[in-house]
Amino acid sequence: MKDSIKTKNEAWLHAVRLRTLPLALASIFAGSFVAYSSGIFRWEILILSSFTTIFLQILSNLSNDYGDTIHGADHLNRKGPIRAVQSGLISLNEMKMAMYIFGVLAFFTGLSLVYLAVNDLLIFLIFLALGASAIWAAISYTSGSKPYGYAGLGDISVFLFFGILGVLGTYFLYNLDFTFEVIWIAVSLGLFSTSVLNINNIRDIDSDLEAGKKSIPVRIGKNSAILYNWFLILGGNLSLFIYASLTNHWGALLALLSLPMMILVGLGVQKGKSPQEIDPNLKKMALSTLVWVILFGFGLILF
Repeated sequence: MKDSIKTKNEAWLHAVRLRTLPLALASIFAGSFVAYSSGIFRWEILILSSFTTIFLQILSNLSNDYGDTIHGADHLNRKGPIRAVQSGLISLNEMKMAMYIFGVLAFFTGLSLVYLAVNDLLIFLIFLALGASAIWAAISYTSGSKPYGYAGLGDISVFLFFGILGVLGTYFLYNLDFTFEVIWIAVSLGLFSTSVLNINNIRDIDSDLEAGKKSIPVRIGKNSAILYNWFLILGGNLSLFIYASLTNHWGALLALLSLPMMILVGLGVQKGKSPQEIDPNLKKMALSTLVWVILFGFGLILF
């Protein structure tokens, strides 16, 4: 049964999707933990990075609510959780205005972050371009005339922005330097974040198929998408082993204590027969990823 939304405040909370925010912060924390273990940590970088990421994630969530409504993926017969605009409590214009607000907030906190961290004009312009592309990606996933999420490109975007750019970009801003080994932690976060999106798309496979949204599960089928989900979960943990072996930071393997949580998520998705049974695994995978990152950080620092 769909969640019932009775007030406008509840509708906005649904639109913001608080359960996705821990996942958004995971890549920032991962890059920051590596920076801390390298002796280059700065609190102001962590704070501004976190705010920028939260604003971008909320912008993406609002845009997804808006875009899926205008493109038909959110409709009265949709079996997943009810959306804010779909509920009728928030108009398309109100949602668009909220998107503008969070887009501006993300731009200014991101600009402040880069201004504070970077003293080279070329690097400043590169990060400014990356920030602009992140805002574009957040908005264009399901909004606009040709949303890339409807072409099945969402997985690539999530892998890049929540993994590669999220972790490596954060780490680089601490000391304007880069080490190759950090890529493997970026890969881990990218794969875990893509798993969250994949679970979302498995849940919505029927409504996405009806709306012409060619997500990966729509393209390859539910059974193959479940196998793909196992690859994402196990691949992310394998990348951790590669990182530990390359750096001799074996304490980082403390993160594997969260693997049983992820295994349970994989089994939950595999056994789920309906959107209502699959949906709770979204939150569980997001929280498992955050727990993984925290354990990873403790392992780096304590051992």
